[in-house]
Amino acid sequence: MQLYISPSMRQVTVFPGKGVREFIKVKVTSRRLSRKMVIYSLLFLTFLLRFIFVLTAMDTIDGETRCSSLGCIGKRLDPRMWRRLDSVRVPEEIYQVLEEAENQEAMPRADVPQTLEAFVAEMKSNRSDAKTFALRLKAMVSMMEHKTRVAKIQEYLYRHVASSSIPKPLHCLALRLAQEHSTNAGARLQLPAPERVPALVDPGLYHFVLASDNVLAAAVVAASLVANAFRPAAVVLHVITDRKTYAPMQAWFSLHPLAPAVVEVKALHHFDWFTRGRVPVMEAMERDRAARSQFRGGSSAIVASVSEKPIVVAAKLQALSPKYHSVMNHIRIHLPELFPSLNKIVFLDDDVVVQADLSPLWDIDLQGNVNGAVETCRGADKFVMSKRLKSYLNFSHPLISENFDPDECAWAYGMNVFDLDAWRKTNISVTYYHWVQKNLESDLSLWQLGTLPPGLIAFHGHVHVIDPYWHMLGLGYQENSTAADAEKAAVIHFNGRAKPWLDIAFPEIRPLWTKYLDFSDKFIRACNIRA
Repeated sequence: MQLYISPSMRQVTVFPGKGVREFIKVKVTSRRLSRKMVIYSLLFLTFLLRFIFVLTAMDTIDGETRCSSLGCIGKRLDPRMWRRLDSVRVPEEIYQVLEEAENQEAMPRADVPQTLEAFVAEMKSNRSDAKTFALRLKAMVSMMEHKTRVAKIQEYLYRHVASSSIPKPLHCLALRLAQEHSTNAGARLQLPAPERVPALVDPGLYHFVLASDNVLAAAVVAASLVANAFRPAAVVLHVITDRKTYAPMQAWFSLHPLAPAVVEVKALHHFDWFTRGRVPVMEAMERDRAARSQFRGGSSAIVASVSEKPIVVAAKLQALSPKYHSVMNHIRIHLPELFPSLNKIVFLDDDVVVQADLSPLWDIDLQGNVNGAVETCRGADKFVMSKRLKSYLNFSHPLISENFDPDECAWAYGMNVFDLDAWRKTNISVTYYHWVQKNLESDLSLWQLGTLPPGLIAFHGHVHVIDPYWHMLGLGYQENSTAADAEKAAVIHFNGRAKPWLDIAFPEIRPLWTKYLDFSDKFIRACNIRA
């Protein structure tokens, strides 16, 4: 903007801008000043005063505050406004202190404020500067992080001990049933009854397989399966157990029949295939057990590590769980040999509860695949349903990275539909043991946790994805799932450490499991098993 005043002071011309032809002329008489003249005069004086102030005060401002920006003028004009702006900025000195490497000897832990209230009180009483504030805050947060890490690791250790041990009530139940088996002929009944034996090989019935050495868990799975079946007479449950649990298991199902369903109880040594010569599953388990007994130096060495994150410590402790070298956990890879007369089965883990009729699973077309399973990379619960191959396999190892895609979706064990006819046409079992051997040779560096990783590899390319309604996971290692959500699923799975028969189970969802136990039963009462 340009301002031109005539020598006679009778005309003021204001040019809006450079290159703009239009301008405003204001004529002023000596007798009377017009309103426009007053407005433009004030405008002129405003601009003039601004630049005069800048030119005369800049040197003084720079000398006192060492500031050369125009913003310093504003600080002179209204210090209260700038003080408010400065108060919302974190001083750079605090960032420098927080980013410095922590000096373990800088401050004894006893001198660090133990609570936020103590910290605030100290800062108020001492009127500390920014550096002292940052140092004390950093010391307090570091101490809290250390305490939190120790507490989390202790929690994981206690959960590992609790989940790896046999609870006294379960041990009591097994002993009482074994005694009943030896003294009561009614606890040694042939299962199933002779007239129902043909049902064991009838392909027109619904065959379920359960492998377990836990009598109480197997009782809940069987009771929930039969209770929710539309046609219980068409249900055939094959219970597989080990030699030591066979007597208690047979006693339980002899004394607690689930008629009209058919229940068979067999120990591994009752299968002809298992007693013939070389048994790959037993050889693999012996090698796996020996390797895991020295894995990472055992639980004491794992917990003593000061550099590992708690979540990593938890994963390493979980790798030591006895279930990962239990034959019950690996026997599913031999289902075609164990049941040569069957063409299709549903395999159930012993930590599931059936809440709906499962007969529609036989109507699912697996499209030539062997394994019908629920994927674990898609779903509303991002904590549970976010598992891909990289969640289970070590892709830093070339054997894994060269053969598999880390972002490929994983699937779940626990409730699986197996087409045994299609399985017999593949080399899935051979592939399974090949990779188990590779993992042992690499000091368990291909994966750490038991049967799912080699299962993901062995069944690779042979899996048909089924609706998530059929199998809800994660009820044993997180408590985000509500009872209302869990009740909507056909099968709920307490996979994880917090098994429903343990005291560490999540109380909100545990009743979904306990509802299938009769707490008035004399064996349940005698062993103090409570709801």
